[in-house]
Amino acid sequence: MKKATFAFIVIFFCQFYATAQMYNPVKWSASVEKISDTEYHLISTATIEAGSHLYAQSVPDGGPIPTTFSYVVNDDYKLIGNTSEEEGITVDDPVFEMRIKHFDNKAVFVQKVEILNNINTIKASVEFMACDDVRCSPPTEVDLIFNISNTPVDNAMEEQAPVIDDAVTNALLYGLSKNELIKPTSDCGKEVVVVTETKEKSLWGVFALGFLGGLLALLTPCVFPMIPLTVSFFTKKSGQNKGSGVSKALLYGFFIFAVYILLSVPFHLLDSLNPDILNEISTNVWLNIVFFLIFVFFAFSFFGYYELTLPASWTNKTTQGESSGGLIGIFFMALTLAIVSFSCTGPILGSLLAGSLTADGGAWQLTAGMAGFGVSLGLPFALFAMFPNMMNALPKSGGWLNTTKVVLGFLELALAFKFLSNADLVAHWNFLKIEPFLVIWIIIFGGLTLYLFGKIKFPHDSPLKKLSIYRLTTAIIFAVFTAYLISGFRVNNETNTFKPLTLLSGLAPPVGYSILYPNDCPNNLDCFKDLKTGLAYAQKVNKPVMIDFTGLACVNCRKMEEHVWPSQKIDDYLRNDYVLISLYVDDKKELPKEEQIEVNRINGGTRLLENYGHKWAHFQTQYFQTNSQPYYVLLSSDGKQILNQPVGYTPNVDDYADFLECGLSAFEAAKTNQSKELLFNPTHF
Repeated sequence: MKKATFAFIVIFFCQFYATAQMYNPVKWSASVEKISDTEYHLISTATIEAGSHLYAQSVPDGGPIPTTFSYVVNDDYKLIGNTSEEEGITVDDPVFEMRIKHFDNKAVFVQKVEILNNINTIKASVEFMACDDVRCSPPTEVDLIFNISNTPVDNAMEEQAPVIDDAVTNALLYGLSKNELIKPTSDCGKEVVVVTETKEKSLWGVFALGFLGGLLALLTPCVFPMIPLTVSFFTKKSGQNKGSGVSKALLYGFFIFAVYILLSVPFHLLDSLNPDILNEISTNVWLNIVFFLIFVFFAFSFFGYYELTLPASWTNKTTQGESSGGLIGIFFMALTLAIVSFSCTGPILGSLLAGSLTADGGAWQLTAGMAGFGVSLGLPFALFAMFPNMMNALPKSGGWLNTTKVVLGFLELALAFKFLSNADLVAHWNFLKIEPFLVIWIIIFGGLTLYLFGKIKFPHDSPLKKLSIYRLTTAIIFAVFTAYLISGFRVNNETNTFKPLTLLSGLAPPVGYSILYPNDCPNNLDCFKDLKTGLAYAQKVNKPVMIDFTGLACVNCRKMEEHVWPSQKIDDYLRNDYVLISLYVDDKKELPKEEQIEVNRINGGTRLLENYGHKWAHFQTQYFQTNSQPYYVLLSSDGKQILNQPVGYTPNVDDYADFLECGLSAFEAAKTNQSKELLFNPTHF
């Protein structure tokens, strides 16, 4: 059991590391060997990087992901026996602490088939995992196509030609002949790299938001009354042995934390299989519509019009597990709490889930949020078990608990329109622009203010005799926030746009997405939305290029555009010294038919480029081996040379200005060198 748990942890963190580094050490090819008029060998060949190894088709329980073949079976052929493999090497694996068979350098797998009808190709897929001494690839699936019709009759093994030619693809889509650019020639004395640091800060920020969400969940009727009851249960059940009661309560709090962490694990598996999948999910138009409807549904449950409950059978099963005693029994008690309190915690967890899917950190954002939520929900049970006298300071249950739920309902309703806005932006529907969005939020938070002042009632509200100091303070805070929303209609005369609201960056539509003051580029800058067109213009005016990998639903992108770019020195660089090319990786506008082609993924397999978002996301991963936004790359005017180290989200104006100045200096230096080469070239004399 310990080995299995350890192996799971190793695989889990290897998946994260591999995804972050784009580690993919195995390349696959498919070929066929004709045995008779009706029988063939389907041969799958894995070429493995030196130092890495591929695991066999059969591994012990608790070990790594085995290599597994799946064939698209139909009436035209049938499989004969199982897929065979080479002898391989069986070793004592130090990571998984077991003897495992693996392959180094190369591995060949053979499947015998009998052809029943005329057939040109046989399709299959292989799922596999590979590791070296420090990292593992995620469980990856690659499609294989075996060409039957063009197979030679002389039993020769002939590798199938690549499905996609990257050079042709890059020339067609991007006007570039290959996926290599000249590396930076200068770092200007330092590297302005903030991507990793920012991501770490972001994770701690999401943890804090999750912690806050857990505290809010504590203050709801589903959870708050259970604190004294549960702590009393542990301490009284232990009798005179107070230490035993405290240790059990601590375990109970830990298992509450563990339950919510486990909920995030499936999203890591999705993220590792395809680094773009969470972005695809978060920007899917119809999924955002579903989120909008779910949040509206959550909101009205918080208002008290109906209750959300999970199936009673789930509660019954977990309650039965409590009778097991020991660690297992305590774990099932924690699981029961999670299920019973779902009507209050579900909408908050839904907010964490939806927010993580629309954030750059993806699955790790979700884990950080779930960790914060679990800590704040489990901590009180442990603390009050250790110090029971503290429970005397707890307020009594009452109408304030329902008030908390209703306030959360208003917040859920406001967030619902964030997802409707995402769908509108990505699909280019042009109906939820900045003006109607602000009006809707003003109505929602104005309504919340009136509710806290006692002017609006909901089904489960207790009679309000007088306003408590806490309720009055909260009402004033939301009244001020409503006034702040109204200030969003102020106009910046310099850019001819509304002035952005700092607190709403990434939540509200961009200020340029407007009915009254529309503009196509942030801050009314001149920009291009196409790489080829932008590069052609840059060469014409002989200016360096800034490629802005961004997203219509990207929160940090909006923060950069609305708080960093408007700075005078940044605006001067972008307006006068650079050609800005903004590439939206979540734009669902359909590509022209001639550009809807299948391309190779950087981590194996292929994908079909159907829209502009696919096109620019593929360009970013192919050329820069990253898939986070925002991401800023400074290039020479011909697009062949990277001027300095690219950066991601850089909220510090001075750091971002240094980045732009560094690129400009590198560009000027390169121009000077070119002039010298032309001047002293003997062919000119």
